[in-house]
Amino acid sequence: MSKAQDPFYIVKEEIQESIDKLQSSFHRWERIRPENEQRVRLTKELFTNCESIEWQVDELDKAISVAARDPSLYGIDEVELENRRRWTSSARTQVGNVKKAVVAGKENGNSASAMHRELMRLPDRSNMYTVEDNDDFISSESDRQMLLIRQQDEELDELSASVERIGGVGLTIHEELLAQEKIIDDLGNEMDSTTNRLDFVQKKVAMVMKKASATGQCMMISFLLGLFIILFILVFFT
Repeated sequence: MSKAQDPFYIVKEEIQESIDKLQSSFHRWERIRPENEQRVRLTKELFTNCESIEWQVDELDKAISVAARDPSLYGIDEVELENRRRWTSSARTQVGNVKKAVVAGKENGNSASAMHRELMRLPDRSNMYTVEDNDDFISSESDRQMLLIRQQDEELDELSASVERIGGVGLTIHEELLAQEKIIDDLGNEMDSTTNRLDFVQKKVAMVMKKASATGQCMMISFLLGLFIILFILVFFT
């Protein structure tokens, strides 16, 4: 099975895209001040994406464990299995690092937010901004936040579609395994039936050989040989 048709590589590509988007969101999160409301929303989004990717990697690990029971059945070897395990381990580490950094940043952000609130309570002595400047700033900030919210909604929609595709691939793998198991069972039953028929014919030949004379034996051997060839053709070519 080529890599383009292997379900593992299809799911791997989906997960890698999700990890790339996660890291992009994380870098954007790092540039936002802790007291900004946008950072709070982005923090929740990062946690949600981390949990989703971790679940996908866990499901991929389960599929690798199933393939490891009989690698030849899936056309892979131990080297390929080890490469797949190494990739899932690397993916889990990348997600874990982002998750740890967000947790640490969230704790530091809570302290910074408290300090910011205390500073906001102090009287404004500088009077550096006019009312018009404040209105322009609020308007631009609101527009920027609305744009970021739309981008987040699009990313969540893409993530949802990826999860649905991965679920479909998992169902396809499950159905393929069931079909292969049925084929193997049918082949075993057919072999048992054929073996029983051959044993029956051999016993009949032995009984006839004991009872027949030399001339009769030759005729009987020819007859039974022809009968055996006919049975062989009927069993294996029909």
